[in-house]
Amino acid sequence: MAIKINGATLRGIHGHCVSVEIHIARGLPTFNIVGMGDTAVKESKDRVRAAILNAGFQFPLGKITANLAPADIKKEGTLLDLPIAIGILLASKQINIKNIDEYLLLGELSLLSELRSIKGSLPIIMEGIENNFKKFILPNDNKKEASIIDSANIYPCKNLHDVIEVLTKRIEPYKKKFMNNYKEEYTIDFSEIIGQHSAKRGVIVAAAGNHNLILFGPPGIGKSMIADRIPTILPKISYEESLECTRIYSVVGEFKEGLIYKRPFRNPHHTATKIAMVGGGANLMPGEISLAHNGVLFLDEMLEFKREVLECLRQPLENRSIQISKSTGKVEYPSNFMLIGALNTCPCSKLPCTCSEYEKNRYLKKLSGPLLDRIDLFLSVDYIDYDNMKNNSKQISSAEMREKINIAREIQSERLKKYKIQTNGEMDMSMVKKYCILDNAGEKIIEKIYKNYSMSLRAYSKILKLSRTIADLEERDRISEGDIIEAFQYRRFINEVI
Repeated sequence: MAIKINGATLRGIHGHCVSVEIHIARGLPTFNIVGMGDTAVKESKDRVRAAILNAGFQFPLGKITANLAPADIKKEGTLLDLPIAIGILLASKQINIKNIDEYLLLGELSLLSELRSIKGSLPIIMEGIENNFKKFILPNDNKKEASIIDSANIYPCKNLHDVIEVLTKRIEPYKKKFMNNYKEEYTIDFSEIIGQHSAKRGVIVAAAGNHNLILFGPPGIGKSMIADRIPTILPKISYEESLECTRIYSVVGEFKEGLIYKRPFRNPHHTATKIAMVGGGANLMPGEISLAHNGVLFLDEMLEFKREVLECLRQPLENRSIQISKSTGKVEYPSNFMLIGALNTCPCSKLPCTCSEYEKNRYLKKLSGPLLDRIDLFLSVDYIDYDNMKNNSKQISSAEMREKINIAREIQSERLKKYKIQTNGEMDMSMVKKYCILDNAGEKIIEKIYKNYSMSLRAYSKILKLSRTIADLEERDRISEGDIIEAFQYRRFINEVI
């Protein structure tokens, strides 16, 4: 008679429930695991055998078959160690459990029968809840992460004996439910940046519509300072966004204490590889663009990144998601991030510049036309003279900037809620036609710009999206001529510098 235990595996940021079926037959002692398990799953045979013996139980002699169903889904990692071990103990009648079907078991076993922490317990529990499971047995180190889900009964265990005690006795579930009492606090503020009024205005527009942004100018004048402070002006992260971000961080093993309460800000070094940026590898893990989901991806010294790394951003910037395919399978990760790049306009990094026009053009050509077409704003960060630097006049604060941005975001969210998007930067062409309504003067100026600069349809829609955001900041229904001109000014970098 076969024994069935409920387990789970990960695929991307989603859990998949797995039935672990154990059958022990007469014959030469063998232990086989079938059902498309990866190397880590196959190696669980040795871990399970040692854990059972070191826990004081007998490892049965016979032909043991562990089937992981459904067999057409690849199983990865060490999550199935615990259900395989419990299934063998049940099949060999060393323990007796009547209500095993009520539990979903997760955990990696050490050779000493201890339970080690696992990655991705949060998305697995969410999947379990959807499949009508209420009771979850998992490693003690994962109890804080698992307690985020209020409706789940969590039974954290330190070793195999604790698991058997939970299954055979009436043990109360873990009571300390997660409370997210964190406050969003920042130690930096836009008021610390002197001058740069036009750049700050552009940052407000970019943050209000979730538009991609490049800051350019001489070295050492505040590009990185501006980028570092952009999270301080973005709207507070919602519960749904926070939960989605936390799921991603749970999968990669970067779960901290609770739900992510700040929008992610990722700042990878320019030596990052394609896999580090977009994700992939042997286990198809998420990369920086997914870890920046619902937040900011900042590429400092953007032109120092390898061209192939920058080019792989083109599809995620357009689709707000990334699909990773290998011979072992295919996963899709969300990547709805705000891209911020910072770059110098020449390689010499001197003031004044000593580069020739040829050297400047060659340096800037690292950014391809198709990639630049996907950037909404290009903001010049200018050199500040001594008098302005010593000026003690009050600078606009992050709180003041955020207040303006929140008003514009509320307008966009109400307008676009039926499409399940929240910002103008996410609109497709059909939405642009429907909601980017111009007055007569605006129609004439956009026609003139389109004809004179021979721009692509993507660039045309970018200008309209930007204009829509500028109008939203002023709380106007129609886009005016001034909105179009301001939006076009933010894209002059493509025509004048490159």
